[in-house]
Amino acid sequence: MTAIIQVESVSKSFPSGDSLCYALKDISFSISSGESVAIVGPSGSGKSTLLSVLAGLDSVTTGTIDVAGYRLSEMSESKIAAVRARLMGFVFQSYRLIPSLTALENVQLPLELLKESNTRPKAEAILSSMGLSSRLDHYPAQLSGGEQQRVAIARAIVHSPHIIFADEPTGNLDSETGSLVTDLLFEKARSCTLVLVTHDPKIAGATARQLHIQDGHLVRH
Repeated sequence: MTAIIQVESVSKSFPSGDSLCYALKDISFSISSGESVAIVGPSGSGKSTLLSVLAGLDSVTTGTIDVAGYRLSEMSESKIAAVRARLMGFVFQSYRLIPSLTALENVQLPLELLKESNTRPKAEAILSSMGLSSRLDHYPAQLSGGEQQRVAIARAIVHSPHIIFADEPTGNLDSETGSLVTDLLFEKARSCTLVLVTHDPKIAGATARQLHIQDGHLVRH
């Protein structure tokens, strides 16, 4: 399989007094197109930092990251943002829906940013497939946590991204709702690459492969 993500000798450090503190240290791996991968490890091990640099939300200190043929470290912020908008979808623990937009408008947004026309039918169809046809005109504050996360998943996939990045997607949900949301995320991500951070061994076990991070080091993959 072709690698859609290639990571070579990546480190991420921060100044700490007179020395450097490493969030990531000399990490190398690849992820194949269509693969599902969980990033796992103890709290503070560097999992979310790794997800952020893979998605171009943060820069690396040394090393290179290639995503879908783009070398992120050699691109401007505006070009990285354009790649994210076109090729990536995001699901976060805190949902990150825009509170002033309805569920439908939140899902239409990625299509509008790509300057697509007639975005409503596609957004409606995806929300309906998630059992939210009666919640289209509700604002995030009017939705339950599980409903908000389903809207977030719909927003992440509506533009048919190549990669979905998910950071603790069930962290704010009870176990039953979290299980339903996880099943939905895996079902909707079958046609693309899925990279997720999780503390839940059941979710990690549902992926094809796990990247084990400890103290900023990749200890198993």
